[in-house]
Amino acid sequence: MTIDVVDLREFYMSPLGRLTSKLLRRRMASLWPSVAGETVAALGYATPLLRPWLGQAKTMMAVMPDSQGVAFWPKEGPNISCLASLTKVPLEDESVSRVLLMHALETAVDPSAVLEETWRILKPQGQIVMIVPNRRGLWALSDQTPFGVGQPYSASQLRALLREHFFLEKINHALFMPPSSSRLSMMVAPWMERAASALLLGLGGVLVAHASKQVYAPAMTKGSVMPRRFVLPMPFPPTPVPTGRNTLKTTHLAF
Repeated sequence: MTIDVVDLREFYMSPLGRLTSKLLRRRMASLWPSVAGETVAALGYATPLLRPWLGQAKTMMAVMPDSQGVAFWPKEGPNISCLASLTKVPLEDESVSRVLLMHALETAVDPSAVLEETWRILKPQGQIVMIVPNRRGLWALSDQTPFGVGQPYSASQLRALLREHFFLEKINHALFMPPSSSRLSMMVAPWMERAASALLLGLGGVLVAHASKQVYAPAMTKGSVMPRRFVLPMPFPPTPVPTGRNTLKTTHLAF
């Protein structure tokens, strides 16, 4: 199940959407205090969280999935958003130092393929922040927000998926307020966010995974040597040739 980019944009322009982006920006500021000189790629629909980094990052781009649609962003400057498949991102290998995924994994047909592509474009030791609906939270049960669309995750499911793709992770929760536009709920939301985070409650509306790409070198034991390269002939059945003689074809095998 997917959600249209128009619906996403309208939600983040609403009072509840503006508060949501404000709370998530605070969480991002604690994870990435600075992105100066970094190359940042946002996959899915994460532009509501990118504005504080405009002019700070070396390069910034927003890749929106072709099943969702794309919106021009930012409105006050040159467009940095594009439409592409999240399993075939038009970026070179190891070209990005930070990746932010939001409204991406829960609606993906193949979440593993999205993470494989993220691994491909991310530099060694590069960082990824992934925001997905929490299966145990109220936001995944409500159709009033985009976090009620798609497949929610439990912390253990998300942790297993990240480790399967060689990401070392730390998972926290955010959006502890109920998904309501009531005046009282929105007034107490900042206080609830601070209090619940301090108490380490696991009932936030979204999971926020902060991970890094780990590249492991092959282990070498004491006294081991690099493998040697041998070239050996490989015979094939003889085939007729105009001269009437048979030939022996060879190819090179590396061991």
